[in-house]
Amino acid sequence: MNDLADDIQSCRLCADRFAATRTAHAPRPVPWFDPRARLLIAGQAPGLRVHRSGVPFDDASGDRLRDWLGLSRDTFYDRARVAIVPMAFCFPGYDSRGADLPPPAICGATWHDSVMQALPAIRLTVVIGAHAQRYHLGTRDSVTRTVAGWRDHLPGRIPLPHPSWRNTGWLRKNPWFAADLLPVLRARVTALMDEN
Repeated sequence: MNDLADDIQSCRLCADRFAATRTAHAPRPVPWFDPRARLLIAGQAPGLRVHRSGVPFDDASGDRLRDWLGLSRDTFYDRARVAIVPMAFCFPGYDSRGADLPPPAICGATWHDSVMQALPAIRLTVVIGAHAQRYHLGTRDSVTRTVAGWRDHLPGRIPLPHPSWRNTGWLRKNPWFAADLLPVLRARVTALMDEN
C-alpha cells in the first residue's frame, strides 16, 4: 500500500498540462487511503486550498461534507477508517474564466483500478459529483437525477452533489436531499464507524 501511495505521490504525468493552466502550478498528488478503511469518499479532484495544504477536503466544502456524514474531523481524517480517493489526485487548475478544470482522465485511467483493488474492506462508497458517479456508478445522468435516484445504489453506494458553496442554490431547490437522503447517509456512516 505504501508503494502505491508513494507512486501516486511522485506522479508527474500532468506537469505540462498544469503548467499551461491559469494557475501554472506543478502537480501535487494527495493520496489518502489505507487498506483497513471501510468508508470510501469518492470525489472529483482537490481544490487550490487542498493543493496548498496537502490535506483532502481541507476547506469549507470539507466542513459541509463532514456535517452531511455526521463525522468529526478526527474520524474523517483517520485513514484506517476513511479513504478519500478523488478522480484526480491533483488540483487540475482553473480555466481562463477562473472555473475549475475537470479532473484529467489520465489520472483515473492510470491509478484508480489499482487503488480500488487495494481497498478490500470498503463497505460504503459516498460518490460525489458527476465524474466520480460515472466511474463508480456507471451513470451518465445529471448529478440531480443520479442523486435523486440514490435508493437505487444502496446498500453499498450513495451519490451526493459536491458539497461546494456553489451548490447552495441546488440544496435549496432540492429539500428532499436534507430531509430524506442525509438521515440515511448519517445512519449508515455511524453504523459503519461503530463496527469493530
